[in-house]
Amino acid sequence: MADVDMDLLRLVPEVLRARDFHLYLEGGKRLTDLWRLGGKALLGHKRPRVLLELKNAAERGLFIPLPHPAERRFVKALAELFPGRVFRFYSSPGSLRLALEAAGFTGPTLWRPFLEEKITDTVFIPVLPWPLGPEVLVLEKSIDFPPGELIPPVLLAPAARSLYDLAARIRNPDLPRYKKIEKLFCKSNSDGQKSIWRRRGIYLTLDREMDSEKYVSLFRRFLEGGFLIPPSPEEPVILPLSMSDGEESKLSQLLAN
Repeated sequence: MADVDMDLLRLVPEVLRARDFHLYLEGGKRLTDLWRLGGKALLGHKRPRVLLELKNAAERGLFIPLPHPAERRFVKALAELFPGRVFRFYSSPGSLRLALEAAGFTGPTLWRPFLEEKITDTVFIPVLPWPLGPEVLVLEKSIDFPPGELIPPVLLAPAARSLYDLAARIRNPDLPRYKKIEKLFCKSNSDGQKSIWRRRGIYLTLDREMDSEKYVSLFRRFLEGGFLIPPSPEEPVILPLSMSDGEESKLSQLLAN
């Protein structure tokens, strides 16, 4: 995942709470979250069943990184998404990066849900919908890779719940069809006016390199329009799994300019 530009995030007004695909500010204002922590809040914020798992594990005091049945459940949940693979867990992107470098692997690809692409990489990092981690490395069984780290059960229990939710959604995606946005991209392709955005499913990426000054301007424009886009141009804009007609109209206008 790309490095986060904290200077851009400091442009965001103070956020009081988050729910589903919105961030709520003072004075009743809200932002539609198109970043969602790079996909780690892909299914939305404040999901009740995930929070219940976190609360239950926290009440048991399971903050210490020691062996626990939650790890087996997490592995089982991962196996639903990536059958026939093995997994290594890390407490942070930094520790994962160091493990890859030590083993001689550079630049493994990211796996993102709902792209409907066959997984052929021998090593890859999935972007999973649980903001508190752990970081996961997915490997073919034939690869000899050192063991990963132990992860506190208070993080593994809700992470497993998130994976089961994701697996269920992938089996029955029912992804939204945003007609105005689809029309915008169809028009761009038909009239020869190439958009700065490229769309793949629910993900929008910049079609060309953009210098930092221009991206700051773009970030501000979306923020003023009521949308939070990624603080790094290397991360994708992620369309919400639900959005009102009014939000879609505003977003399609911003994407067109």
